[in-house]
Amino acid sequence: MKNKIKVILKIIGIKNILLTLKSIPRYFDFFKDYKKFKNKYNTVNTTMKLRFEDLQPCIHDKTTTTPFDSHYIFHTAWAARKLKDIAPNVHYDISSSLFFVSIASAFTKIKFFDYRPADLQLSNLTSEHADLVNLPFENESISSLSCMHVIEHIGLGRYGDPLDAEGDIKAVKEIKRVLSKDSNLLFVVPIGQSRIMYNAHRIYSYKNIIDYFEGFELLEFSLIPDDDKGENIIYNATEKESNMQEYGCGLFHFRKIK
Repeated sequence: MKNKIKVILKIIGIKNILLTLKSIPRYFDFFKDYKKFKNKYNTVNTTMKLRFEDLQPCIHDKTTTTPFDSHYIFHTAWAARKLKDIAPNVHYDISSSLFFVSIASAFTKIKFFDYRPADLQLSNLTSEHADLVNLPFENESISSLSCMHVIEHIGLGRYGDPLDAEGDIKAVKEIKRVLSKDSNLLFVVPIGQSRIMYNAHRIYSYKNIIDYFEGFELLEFSLIPDDDKGENIIYNATEKESNMQEYGCGLFHFRKIK
């Protein structure tokens, strides 16, 4: 019962409430700095307005280093470098990071598809609607495709898609269906002990993904570890290293051989 209460408190955001309470001293510092800045501002010659109603506290940005989401920084960097080496005539991406497709389209023609299409207007890039469990492509029609940090969400309802306990499995089958022989697939998912974090995402074991992609050759498996203390990316990681993760990020480069 106590564990359930802890989980419920976590769900309703008690952690965020506690974080807000802990942030109160930072607001005192903010207004102290504002007063100091305003006094200096009054001594300079400028036409720019400084109004109390325009205050916008950014109280969590005073850090010694710039914070970032290691999953999304490093997996997109890995994929961009892979795509540059693969150098396809056209590359298809299913619902991956918009930062990835917008930047990678500078050197590769990209067709981007998402359940919630993005209004992106950039050269070398198109953006259209597609449902990953029912892709609008012919069998074996695509030679270069990426689907990164996506299938773990399919069927959990987070993004308005229908609830489906097998949504991720259906999505994998569709990816396998549309890829041609000798095609390249860049595939990224959370890695660790296999479980569902409803309704955020799933976490897969290394073996899960290898089994899902039977008939594919694994050209590379690399890992973004979850401890943030060692390497940013462990290139050519092992299954043992992946199983040690709580919420790591697995980077798979497959080639379809059947």
